[in-house]
Amino acid sequence: MDIDAHIDELLTKLQPITLEEMKDIRLMNRTDTKFVTNKEKLVRLLELAQGKYYAQFTDGSKIANYMTTYWDTDDYRFYMEHHNGRAPRQKVRVRTYMDSDITFLEIKTKNNHGRTKKKRVEVPCQQITGAGGNEEFLQERVHLSLADIHPTVRNRFHRITLVNYGKTERLTIDYDMHFHNMETEQEANVGPLVIIELKRDGNVYSPVLDILRQLRIKPSGFSKYCIGSVMTNKGLKQNLFKQKLVKLRKLANS
Repeated sequence: MDIDAHIDELLTKLQPITLEEMKDIRLMNRTDTKFVTNKEKLVRLLELAQGKYYAQFTDGSKIANYMTTYWDTDDYRFYMEHHNGRAPRQKVRVRTYMDSDITFLEIKTKNNHGRTKKKRVEVPCQQITGAGGNEEFLQERVHLSLADIHPTVRNRFHRITLVNYGKTERLTIDYDMHFHNMETEQEANVGPLVIIELKRDGNVYSPVLDILRQLRIKPSGFSKYCIGSVMTNKGLKQNLFKQKLVKLRKLANS
């Protein structure tokens, strides 16, 4: 059995939870932690999650398909904020939930305490215009107009979402990530890398943290926009991401 088939098989054994049922899960004092691993360890994680986690079930599948386009200024303001470690910092993106064909314009803001807040408005498609209040939405949150930003990097990936039986945390698992740079026309992918994000209610007990420790998967930041940009646009300043890329390559090949 190949590794993707093994992942699919393990997902079928997890109890399903619907999107409607997940609306009741309100993480009022949420903390977010990212981890990076590979598909082999994802298989082990899904084996150890049996009997502890539900898998989100949407449109007949436990694997969702996403497409996201990041927008930036001509001088790459949002990329540079992250590269230089600035906080607070922001990102502008348009995300399509491909299975349901719903698209949102989203603003992500990370504050000085490491907390991330997201504001979004539904839009008809990936190519956003000033119609429907989008211009006002941007002006209010990033103090820029549509004329000030343009699409830079697009990604596609698969996502698994797990919820613990206590319903105090959500775990998103992203893999098969592919990048397309809309300026350079360069393509790239992260191979077998898997990006895990744990969203939990404060410091309550987390079953998956025990699993992650057992598998020696340590917390590690990962920005899809920044990594995708570095991999597809060699003209960007990337000094502070070089060591990160070396670690990611080692992890992908381990």
